[in-house]
Amino acid sequence: MAGAPGGGGPGPAAGEPLLQRRDSGQGSPEPPPPPPPPEHGQPRQGFLSSLFTRDQSCPLMLLKTLETNPYVKLLLDAMKHSGCAVDPGRHFSCEDCDGNVSGGFDASTSQIVLCQNNIRNEAHMSRVVTHELIHAFDHCRAHVHWFTNVRHLACSEIRAASLSGDCSLVNEIFRLHFGLKQHHQTCVRDRAVLSILAVRNISREEAQKAVDEVFESCFNDHEPFGRIPHTKTYARYAHRDFRNRDRYYSNI
Repeated sequence: MAGAPGGGGPGPAAGEPLLQRRDSGQGSPEPPPPPPPPEHGQPRQGFLSSLFTRDQSCPLMLLKTLETNPYVKLLLDAMKHSGCAVDPGRHFSCEDCDGNVSGGFDASTSQIVLCQNNIRNEAHMSRVVTHELIHAFDHCRAHVHWFTNVRHLACSEIRAASLSGDCSLVNEIFRLHFGLKQHHQTCVRDRAVLSILAVRNISREEAQKAVDEVFESCFNDHEPFGRIPHTKTYARYAHRDFRNRDRYYSNI
């Protein structure tokens, strides 16, 4: 059975390449001031509960994802190999977001926004980070016109939906979407259209047309994985092959 990066059930749509941010600042929001001491007779907040408050859990989940998730580790290596090394402190920002958006890639700052009020657990964090890193990888390797060319946006959304695990069988079952024949392709089309509609003021017909026009070439573009990584095991194999390919070309 195919699984999403990190496993677990699906969350809201992983996010879009461009996000309307409440501010234009870099990095994570400032942490809130420490709470006042409890009044007499009230129990003090335990260490673990204070550690995993919302503003702290997002950076902690991000750190674990960057260190352990095979999808993310491959994408980080690929970004570095392409001349776009990722600095977690500079290129990720935990913020509160409107609606049920889970994250986004802000092309104007080359920064990935993680919606700390909507990301529920580590599995969800893994999917969001993978999805947005695919957008960042596309932004690094190609001249993507996010704002002016909906076909460019559609292409990256197709790749992100296909390669991030967002359309895994587990996620689709949780969404109560079933099907056997070319179900992955159907899911990728649907998720790409939804992602476009979330960030563009266009009709569903226009979004669907953009997806249809670029689907074949973009769906078959598996870089940097070399294959569709349906499970963590496939992602580990893809990472191994990527490193071996890099060593091979460096020795030519």
